[in-house]
Amino acid sequence: MQQLCVSLVPIFNHLQPEEMLEIAKTTTHAQYERNDIIYGAGDQSAHLYIVHQGRVKIYLLSESGKEQLIRILEPGDFMGELSLFTESMFDHYAVAMEKTEICVLRRVDLQAFLLKYPTISIKILEEFGRRLDRTEKLISSLTSEDAEKRIAAYLLELLDGQNDQTLTLPMAKKDLASYLGTTPETVSRKLAEFQERGWIEQTGQRKIKIHHIQALQEV
Repeated sequence: MQQLCVSLVPIFNHLQPEEMLEIAKTTTHAQYERNDIIYGAGDQSAHLYIVHQGRVKIYLLSESGKEQLIRILEPGDFMGELSLFTESMFDHYAVAMEKTEICVLRRVDLQAFLLKYPTISIKILEEFGRRLDRTEKLISSLTSEDAEKRIAAYLLELLDGQNDQTLTLPMAKKDLASYLGTTPETVSRKLAEFQERGWIEQTGQRKIKIHHIQALQEV
């Protein structure tokens, strides 16, 4: 299981099979049920966590107790990467969205592999760059755009790179609202308005078919 887990991760899957096996031998694994907390704000950051199966949501919690969703992690994604550089405490929460299996790699072991296989460092920096870009776009959207623009832009982001124009929302509307800085009611209302205008068609609980890309771009 551990070797398969390591092979899913972009920061490792460029290595030779025997090198991935070497890394896999140092990992442990843990299972979580839906809504289980994998780690929380204030916990010590000392491991890299790799999602093998299931999904994990990363969120911040305001002083008033409101969640701000940061990202959803799928199999092959990782978290806890700041433990590579320093012993620190998490400022966010990681919670299983469904039954989830996690591979865990200790910081000291990962640091040794970074020295042995420098290409891992390059892959990690590439992922940091992608995450920073997504975070900057999200902050810009939250501070300069209204909810309708944010929802339209998010649908287009999901559609990017797909061969057809049908997409599946990766999260419930409650979590989507948290991610976009609005309310579930607003998300539902705006999606209904987009459908009434003929721009989209909601074909299932989370499935959406895009009919008019240009209209969404011009919101």
